[in-house]
Amino acid sequence: MLPHHPRSLARDWTTPWENLQRCCWNRHISSCMRWPGHYSRAPYPYFSSRHFSLNWRPACLFESRTQFQYLYWRPDHLSQTSLIHLSSYSMNSEGDEPSSKRRKHQGTIERQWEYIYSHNKENTKILGDKNGDPNCEDSENQFDFSVMSYNILSQDLLEDNSHLYRHCRQPLLHWSFRFPNILREIKHFDADVLCLQEVQEDHYGTEIRPSLESLGYHCEYKMRTGRKPDGCAICFKQSKFSLLSVNPVEFYRPDIPLLDRDNVGLVLLLQPRIPSAASPAICIANTHLLYNPRRGDIKLTQLAMLLAEISSVAHQKDGSFCPIVMCGDFNSVPGSPLYSFIKEGKLNYEGLAIGKVSGQEQSSRGQRILSIPIWPPNLGISQNCVYEVQQVPKVEKTDDNLTQPQLEKTEVIVAAGKLSSYLQHHFSLSSVYSHYFPDTGIPEVTTCHSRSAVTVDYIFYSAQKEDVAGEPGAEVALVGGLKLLARLSLLTERDLWTVNGLPNENNSSDHLPLLAKFRLDL
Repeated sequence: MLPHHPRSLARDWTTPWENLQRCCWNRHISSCMRWPGHYSRAPYPYFSSRHFSLNWRPACLFESRTQFQYLYWRPDHLSQTSLIHLSSYSMNSEGDEPSSKRRKHQGTIERQWEYIYSHNKENTKILGDKNGDPNCEDSENQFDFSVMSYNILSQDLLEDNSHLYRHCRQPLLHWSFRFPNILREIKHFDADVLCLQEVQEDHYGTEIRPSLESLGYHCEYKMRTGRKPDGCAICFKQSKFSLLSVNPVEFYRPDIPLLDRDNVGLVLLLQPRIPSAASPAICIANTHLLYNPRRGDIKLTQLAMLLAEISSVAHQKDGSFCPIVMCGDFNSVPGSPLYSFIKEGKLNYEGLAIGKVSGQEQSSRGQRILSIPIWPPNLGISQNCVYEVQQVPKVEKTDDNLTQPQLEKTEVIVAAGKLSSYLQHHFSLSSVYSHYFPDTGIPEVTTCHSRSAVTVDYIFYSAQKEDVAGEPGAEVALVGGLKLLARLSLLTERDLWTVNGLPNENNSSDHLPLLAKFRLDL
């Protein structure tokens, strides 16, 4: 133990610097806690109280004082009466105020509901009662439902990319440990619709589907078309919805060299079970786009194929679209061209490098410029991200005297006029999450492993918006769209590294589940 008893400072501890120096100098710290960011070691002395016990023997700080100079931190900057801060396991990140959105205890981080529609800041509670919102009730005039998007981390992909999980204890990475944790999360959150990615086929058939069906879910699954035995699943509570149609989307096309990847999507059309009132169907889409940061051309084409299928499924007789919820791992970061295209409904990609499309590529690689058009005409999808209908040319009687060369010339002119660098889609899509904490500007993250911590997972939903009193974030959906009632709060990278990143003892994927509650006005 330290020569003198440490002094308590709230839940943390302090001890005189000379005591620590006397005990720790010139010895190696093998259990130094990883500091969030780009360093594998803390840039200054940082001890976690979990390392202190009755039998604790002080480990060493650094091997020499020169390492402090290299890190721009010198021990002689501390006076002999200085106190070193021994942080508790659940301390806040350096310089952060205590967070009202999340609380940490005993190695876990609890996430809270953030209520959006009511704008009631006091109406916030830790998730201990499943969906926990007493105001989320179905009636003759409204239909409330919740959606979870969750990349559950395929076991095969985990083992193929074990270098991403070196920070984890090996027993935590076994499927026999991970699946009960994942199932516990699903039971706890009790969402009406589940959009799952990286669902391994053998686990789906033997464990995942039977377990979810026992909870009252109906499950639909689409496996990837290549050698990787995982895919996407959409599961919904049969007590809330009935199934109208199932529409799988394969992004691999053997006749198109650009589309040589095996990613897939899945689009369901669901009918809310409301016996006392007629309601529009709801379109639920789920996908996992290509990861490769340098192939933005493939990602945009895969997205266009998914949007075209959604447009076909969600199209109504009056020309409008039924409400849409689009979930998945889009392997693109907030603010990237691909993300902006989803939210804004348009993208001018002229001069855009393929490595910049998803915002993931930071190196000079992937600087080839996107071609115009990105995908070939035989894909059958227009620049408006809808399926093209083969038009049979109508020949008027007055055109009977046109010669064959004149017809060919007309076709060439029409084809040349279609070469536009503008992509569009006709949905009004919003993101459930804002991607940054408003009080600090720190990014939210949805995935965190040894190499990175970023947002790549999203829940997008269709909503026509109007600004209320000109206040940022004060948005409500007009009639015909979905109202976002609440969302499950996300975390920062530093939050996650206080529990050793992902996966950990309580969270068994390298992604966090996203969860939102919606209201459909009837």
